[in-house]
Amino acid sequence: MNFKITIFNLLSILFLFYFQLSYAQLDTNRFHDSAHHWYDINDDEKIIEPLLDKPKYNSSEFVKIADNILLFQKSNGGWAKNYDMQAILNSDQKSKIISEKNKLNTTFDNGATHSQLSYLAEVYTITKDEKYINSFLKGLDFVLTAQYNNGGFPQFFPDTSGYRKYITFNDGAMLGVMKLLFNITNQDSNYLFIPNEYFEKVNSAFENGVQCILNCQITENNLQTVWCQQHDNKNLKPQNARTFEPAAICNMESAEIVLFLMKIKNPNEKIKTAIMNAVSWFEKSAINGIRVETFKSTNAEFIYHKTEFDRKIVEDKNAPRIWTRFYDLKTHQPIFCRRDGKIVQSLEEVERERRTGYAWYTYEPEEVLQLYQNWMKKNYE
Repeated sequence: MNFKITIFNLLSILFLFYFQLSYAQLDTNRFHDSAHHWYDINDDEKIIEPLLDKPKYNSSEFVKIADNILLFQKSNGGWAKNYDMQAILNSDQKSKIISEKNKLNTTFDNGATHSQLSYLAEVYTITKDEKYINSFLKGLDFVLTAQYNNGGFPQFFPDTSGYRKYITFNDGAMLGVMKLLFNITNQDSNYLFIPNEYFEKVNSAFENGVQCILNCQITENNLQTVWCQQHDNKNLKPQNARTFEPAAICNMESAEIVLFLMKIKNPNEKIKTAIMNAVSWFEKSAINGIRVETFKSTNAEFIYHKTEFDRKIVEDKNAPRIWTRFYDLKTHQPIFCRRDGKIVQSLEEVERERRTGYAWYTYEPEEVLQLYQNWMKKNYE
């Protein structure tokens, strides 16, 4: 009897240990962008505000976080953006969320929808609770329905008014969906529960999405470069988005695209060419001898953020190479933009609100260039 109890206790300890290991794998950083916007940015579309003390579930409390995700899921299967999935909600907040289930503000922006789906898949893999697979499949149906015939995904769906209809690489909107489809098609262990009838549809959606990415790559002045933040949903040309986001060659978003393409196994010649041309562009567009300096300044409060600092460009011969976020489509020269839409030639000309509230320079292409030689050896030797 004591032996049986000891074995039972040992198995219980091992079981709990396994779950503790699983907890550590459920990364909640995927919800950071939306959570940050909920807490820190004034948004007229918020249906609930954070509680004053901002109580949050610990990242190990994955079941409670997953239940929040189910609560926030809309009737059409998608999610709205700019809420914290880790927030501990009161009964009034929960009632308000339920009352807005049919509101069609579902999106892929700021990590919405694809982040919730990846999290639910991981929770189901651990718990085997059917409510999570049902929610996941409803969300996956939403994703597949939202895809354009050309393979692209809009920023919002089904509300495709204004720039919401554009194929959006900004904030990882389309790439977030593509990474989800990539994991499913590659039979990641967290997605093995998906019924067989879904795999053909997901494979097709993934292949069409990759082709759309390749078709969006910008060619100007007989030079194939990289991508814009957003592309027209019909002709795939670069498009403007917010007033300070002009149609331009966009290095930050393009670096993420190239890193994604480099992960595709056995890439075809179109994918290889796209990567090589992008790398060539990154090498040509790099800027040497400067860095962005952030310095203490007077406190200022704007509509979308508060700041105690400012930024300026300083010369530094020892600084690592850097890239601006935007380059002009025709001249290929760095450009910046004010909130009123006026394009300027330097960070200094951007008003402080946008100068401190937006990333105008980036180091992200460096990661592509560092990985490129290994990618070449893998695919050409």
